[in-house]
Formats: sequence, structure tokens, C-alpha cells
Amino acid sequence: MKRIYENLFIVKPDATEEDIDLLIETMSKQIVAAGGVVDKVDKWGKRKLAYRVEKNREGYFVLVQFTTEPSVVKEFERRLRVQDSIIKFLTVRIDEDMKRLAKRQKEREKRAHRRPQPQVVQPSLAQAMLGGEGSHAAPGAPVPAVPAHPAPGPAPAVEAPAVEAAPVEVAAPAPAETTPAAE
Repeated sequence: MKRIYENLFIVKPDATEEDIDLLIETMSKQIVAAGGVVDKVDKWGKRKLAYRVEKNREGYFVLVQFTTEPSVVKEFERRLRVQDSIIKFLTVRIDEDMKRLAKRQKEREKRAHRRPQPQVVQPSLAQAMLGGEGSHAAPGAPVPAVPAHPAPGPAPAVEAPAVEAAPVEVAAPAPAETTPAAE
């Protein structure tokens, strides 16, 4: 059964671009010859290492993603070990992670579908007056001045108008319609 793997290897910083390309090509050919497929090759470039490895403080990082049988990975790693220009490498199986991420994405989509859609909010009077989003003011129309801060001093007393409650009528349910019997 074929699985998806990622291999990150670090090449010595003094290696030339041609040497790195030749190394990538050799490793890719080895995977293809064994019946695998090279999905992606990313050259990350020269980066500083977290700690010194074989007296090197930086290295050239290369990420290879491929699909193959598990037995091919053993041979791939063996070849990486015997290369003098490679400082470190790490191979990780990622097909299980990809399945788990796809499952999480489906669950998120289900939850988003069940979630009620947000209601459209009508623009307020202040937005309409200021020419905000959704207002009916003409473009370029003068914007009314609104004081940034209230005037100092005591706030004027505002008397609320008396509101009279109107009686509410409750309608009785309408009787169910009956259809005349067929004659």
C-alpha cells in the first residue's frame, strides 16, 4: 500500500546550487525507479541552524514530498546517510495527518451549515445621515457636523413624552374550512 511521506534534509552550506540540484534529481530518480511518485520538491534555501551540526551553523534546507511503499523509504534514508554533503534528515509519514485534517474540515463545514445565518441589519438613522454604508445619501453630499465631545457643564434635563398604551385586541383563530362532500 502506497503512503505519502515528507522528507526534509539539510545540505552543507558550502554546497553549490548545481550540487544540490543533482542531489535532488538523484533522490527523485531513486523514488521513481522504485515505483513511487515525487509530489513536490521545495528548496527553502540557506537558513541558520538552531545549534551547530558537524561544525556548521547554517545549512541548505530541501523538502521532498513523495508517495511510495514503506520499503522504499528505508532505501531512501540509507542513501541519505551515506551522502557526505547531507548534515541531517527527517522523514515523516503524512497521509494519516492529511486524513485527519480532511475529517476536521468536513466537521467544520457541517457545523457552519447548521449554524443560523446572520440577519441583515438595517442601517441606523445616524449611518444614513452620515452617509455610511447602506445610506441613501448622494455621494459628495455634505455631511452634517456632529460634535466630537458634548459641551461641558450639566446635561440639560429632557422630559420624555407620556406614552399611552393602546388596548390590544387578540383575534380568535379562524375556523377550519370544510370542503363540501362530493355528490
